[in-house]
Amino acid sequence: MPSNNPAPWWRSAVIYQVYVRSFADANGDGVGDIAGIRSRLPYLKSLGIDAIWINPWYKSPMADHGYDVADYRRIDPLFGTVADAEALIEEAHRHGIRVIPDIVPNHTSDRHAWFEAAVAAGPGSPERARYHFRDGRGPDGAEPPNNWQSVFGGPAWTRLPDGQWYLHLFAPEQPDLNWQHPEVRAEFEDVLRFWFSRGVDGFRIDVAHGLVKDPALPDLPARGGTDAPAAEGQADHPYWNRDDVHAIYRAWRRVADEFPGDRSFVAEAWADTPDRLAAYVRPEGLHTAFNFDFLMTSWDAAALREVIDRSLGTLGSVGAPATWVLSNHDVVRHPSRFGRTVARKWVANEPYRPEGPLDLELGVRRARAAALLMLALPGGAYVYQGEELGLAEVEDLPEGVLQDPIWERSGHTDPGRDGCRVPIPWSGDSTPYGFSPEGATGEPWLPQPAHWKDLSVAAQTGDPASMLELYRRALHLRRDHPALGEGDLTWLDAPAGVLAFRREPGFGCVVNLSPEPYALPAHEAVLLASGPVEDGRLAPDHAVWLAR
Repeated sequence: MPSNNPAPWWRSAVIYQVYVRSFADANGDGVGDIAGIRSRLPYLKSLGIDAIWINPWYKSPMADHGYDVADYRRIDPLFGTVADAEALIEEAHRHGIRVIPDIVPNHTSDRHAWFEAAVAAGPGSPERARYHFRDGRGPDGAEPPNNWQSVFGGPAWTRLPDGQWYLHLFAPEQPDLNWQHPEVRAEFEDVLRFWFSRGVDGFRIDVAHGLVKDPALPDLPARGGTDAPAAEGQADHPYWNRDDVHAIYRAWRRVADEFPGDRSFVAEAWADTPDRLAAYVRPEGLHTAFNFDFLMTSWDAAALREVIDRSLGTLGSVGAPATWVLSNHDVVRHPSRFGRTVARKWVANEPYRPEGPLDLELGVRRARAAALLMLALPGGAYVYQGEELGLAEVEDLPEGVLQDPIWERSGHTDPGRDGCRVPIPWSGDSTPYGFSPEGATGEPWLPQPAHWKDLSVAAQTGDPASMLELYRRALHLRRDHPALGEGDLTWLDAPAGVLAFRREPGFGCVVNLSPEPYALPAHEAVLLASGPVEDGRLAPDHAVWLAR
């Protein structure tokens, strides 16, 4: 018998990612803050999103811009206070916007009270059992316990003066927790309750696929006959996507279910197959997971159709909705990815580095079409701040301003992720473009390009040809049209290079990734297009929504 209850909000939500450092600065110190987010809630409401995901706001030394948490129950003074966070949650709810903060369970800061106690307590102590401490290899223990490498570059182990080594899959300031320890599990369940009781609507789980390690901490096998260890892809990987991680999330789901209002989780789980991703969102597990397969797919019709079909089929088989995403704070912004003719394989858990010259006009044109494709697909979607303005990667940041730990850990060979994290422009003809208040004494924490004055919210508002107004129209149509959000998709016959599908009732989407114009199928009206539609033909690298 069909239920009269509406589907939970998270099954079809559009969630806007707020990278708090770079969204809006209310106090003029050059760094975004909670008060800045509050000041821009009317903008977010007008955009038409359902929720905001906020990158870590907890007390932190900021070795990795907040992903090194020293206290999960405090807000860092750089951003505000717990009272400020509570006020934001309440005000966002009044605007009809849900709030999803980040939670960082794989590791803490090396300034966390637990890790400081572990260092002080010495080898063999109960305090060290909450992390991964080991003796080194070699006659005097001077070699790391195994060959694991940090995601940020260099060994994944650091040695203390007492001779023991500790594991950090990321920076040395981010020691990995031992999730086999019952105190670790109990602590995080309590942290979840702390924030759920303050009104948050869910959490985005950082490095959700990395919490459980093989207790033996074995070496990774060499890759391709070289001495370099393998990464994602091997069966039974010693620290990525281990089956035991799912028991943790079943317990978290029970915690969320203690609270009213469809509280939800989204996993940042870089899985090498859709089947492995689907394991996170089985019944009684997490609610949703980022679809990185879609994000990592190049501008190719056959490849996109394959990943769409595989995602919908695999996630649907466990009753979970797909969630689509094009960019976030860890990857090159998609206008810069799509604006290159060199296509390359992008492997999970490995960084994407652009190749070849950038044709930004091409990249923005494709980004407009990609937005309409993403927002027409069944399920939910994520929009990274500035994406709706058409911001590209800032690829020419001076070396002296780079702050991502990847820059130092790679020996200045990898610039890291700062290029997608530059503070976004709101108004005005010169920096800080309304990011900071007028008369602010602090410069934006990363410099903004001069041409961004033409991409500000103020400059684009009311311009029907702008990226911002395209997103606004698309998001409002998506919310109002009965065919969009969760549901089914039916592909239509189309030539190679063209994606065409219908959704009921009465909606069609066509994306032309071919080099030739495409004659649109029969339709009643054009609801929205990424560019001009002339004589019923869709130009290359354009998309259209149709009433059918």
